[in-house]
Amino acid sequence: MATLCRPAISVPEHVITLEQTLDLARRLHTGHPQLDLALRLIANTGVRTRHLVQPIEATLEHPGLTERNALYESEAKARVPETVRRALNHARLGPEEIDMIVYVSCTGFMMPSLTSWLINTMGFRPQTRQLPIAQLGCAAGGAAVNRAHDFCTAYPQANVLIVSCEFCSLCYQPTDLAVGNLLSNGLFGDAIAAAVVRGQGGRGVQLEHNGSHLVPGTEDWISYEVRDTGFHFMLDKRVPGTMAQLAPAMRDMTALRDWDISGLAFYIVHAGGPRILDDLCTHLQLPAAVFRYSRATLTERGNIASAVVFDALDRFFADGGAEHASRGLIAGFGPGITAEVTLGSWADRRGDEARTAPRELVESTPG
Repeated sequence: MATLCRPAISVPEHVITLEQTLDLARRLHTGHPQLDLALRLIANTGVRTRHLVQPIEATLEHPGLTERNALYESEAKARVPETVRRALNHARLGPEEIDMIVYVSCTGFMMPSLTSWLINTMGFRPQTRQLPIAQLGCAAGGAAVNRAHDFCTAYPQANVLIVSCEFCSLCYQPTDLAVGNLLSNGLFGDAIAAAVVRGQGGRGVQLEHNGSHLVPGTEDWISYEVRDTGFHFMLDKRVPGTMAQLAPAMRDMTALRDWDISGLAFYIVHAGGPRILDDLCTHLQLPAAVFRYSRATLTERGNIASAVVFDALDRFFADGGAEHASRGLIAGFGPGITAEVTLGSWADRRGDEARTAPRELVESTPG
């Protein structure tokens, strides 16, 4: 079975604290009729620090979509390779052993995708498949794991590299004064994550089943409006209550495997905010401690979009993982409203087997 190996995470060097965020909001939005509400919402996010690709003074400027997107591309090319190398080292693989690259991001646009540049510059084979995912927002981290799992199910000897590059600060809109947008200014952070799914061998989460669930009629609850100034984040006030619909779907998904979702050994989930985690605890009858890795990501780095699940998973690895063969869950939530869920077991294999299948089998023969 395919195994999700330890992720590599990197965050930019510029840091903004909660106190600085609140001070900026007070200074920039003096007289806003809902400023007090926005300040309370930001303070309640649980976010204490966030990392930005630019100093805050530059982040607050808006030079236009052209310059921002150019910055997204240059920063991605400068920062992604080192993170990818560490992820490959965690999986004990070289770039020539990767059969597909899944690239997820919702904070900038490139065509061709960054996958083409990575293949051309980092030693990946020209035959490497490319799967860019650009429009699933925060759910894309979970979707990337699931698509990698699907590929390794079709090609059992294959290996997949996942890359998440989220520069949320480049979506800052200084003239958008809706409360939801003011909240996002104090919630989102920047990060890069990479992880390898090995078709055979590896230490990590052995992937066993995956699924997706969309809550009907909620496609406009989390969205981008694309305007001349770029992406404008839209957030409906009903979003924090969506776990009432998603938690039962997650329970049903685990029940199909005869698993009890309330009795798993580990839970790695995207944390859009503390309310999401609190509601999951309520609906799934779980103690708050099971989401300690997701809460730590939120506290130290903010909502880093599709990279959240990988950052939380890296913290789980750093904490020693779980007992061999114990069961767990990975989930990402995002626009739609969509949940991407993976079920798997901890595989504590200290020695990684070398690939033994001929390359042509991986390139041409499914199953």
